[in-house]
Amino acid sequence: MTDATVLATRTRGPVRIVGAGLLGSSIGHALTASGVDVALADTSPAQLRLAVDYGAGRPAREGDTPVLVVVAVPPDVVADVVERELAAFPDAVVTDVASVKLEPLKELRARGADLTRYIGSHPMAGRERGGAIAARADIFVGRPWVVCRDEETSAADLTMVEALALDLGATPIEMTPEEHDRAVALVSHVPQIVSSLLAGRLADAPDRSLQLTGQGLRDTTRIAASAPELWVQILGANAEPVRDVLRDLADDLATVAEALRAPDAPGARRAVADTIRRGNDGVERLPGKHGQNRRFEQVVVMVDDTPGQLGRLFGELGELDVNVEDLRLEHSPGAQFGLAEISVVPSAVRRAVDGLESRGWKIASTTP
Repeated sequence: MTDATVLATRTRGPVRIVGAGLLGSSIGHALTASGVDVALADTSPAQLRLAVDYGAGRPAREGDTPVLVVVAVPPDVVADVVERELAAFPDAVVTDVASVKLEPLKELRARGADLTRYIGSHPMAGRERGGAIAARADIFVGRPWVVCRDEETSAADLTMVEALALDLGATPIEMTPEEHDRAVALVSHVPQIVSSLLAGRLADAPDRSLQLTGQGLRDTTRIAASAPELWVQILGANAEPVRDVLRDLADDLATVAEALRAPDAPGARRAVADTIRRGNDGVERLPGKHGQNRRFEQVVVMVDDTPGQLGRLFGELGELDVNVEDLRLEHSPGAQFGLAEISVVPSAVRRAVDGLESRGWKIASTTP
């Protein structure tokens, strides 16, 4: 857990958080650090005690009168908990932070629940590890936070949920539940499946093959360490949009596989090139630093595996007036150095390379 980087100025307590796992505890840390009274509840006494011990809030007690309830529980029980919290706290606005929005809403409507005080939301933030011990107050900073309003939502209630997102450093984005679920199928749920499928190919791979592992494989399999039990729920609740994306992806894979059956056949090389080029186009559309669609270039620097070298590199880049937009580190097995891949704006590449080389650094490569 780290100190919050954004002080809450809009959210007023008490805030009740149901579910003291990663997201619930992270919200609790950020609000508590800003002086908001946070009451935590969880069906697991051990998880609750752990979250309290780490400073995410205090245990909920009889007589609490929250103005805002945040439901941070697994997708398969969201509707149950939201319904219960709406009934238990008739003066509170209730939101949830589940990664699917349409299915719980349909279930609540089918039960006839009064949804005038319910606003579904979803912070696009998380970590590969879960639970209160992995919670961080800063995981929402700079991240989108989807807020799903409808015709029943009052302006005051909507403002309360958006204020929560802003106080945690996130950027509120309004979407319908349908828009949200189709969007996360593409940008979150299918990437999880693809990453897991690729990582699964490594389970029986020869050790000598894995010794060749580079940053590309680490990047594409990073999220494969996620919890299976949670993703079974997420994918089951958002099955149709995920299935649609997977079907299109399967068609694309089949096209490439067919082209590689006879790489020299007419049109085969073009099919492969078009696949790579379309990927280039897609990457160009991804929001970059500060939400900008901005392309950076990479300077790869060899860094000795000794204390203080990375700090010295950053210090000398600062002296060269080169801002580091992003950083990735890679170590090769048995090597006494690492490779620091530094992203900079294109106009700073030559200044960085010339300046670092004049200071004795070895530049492994530069890539656009």
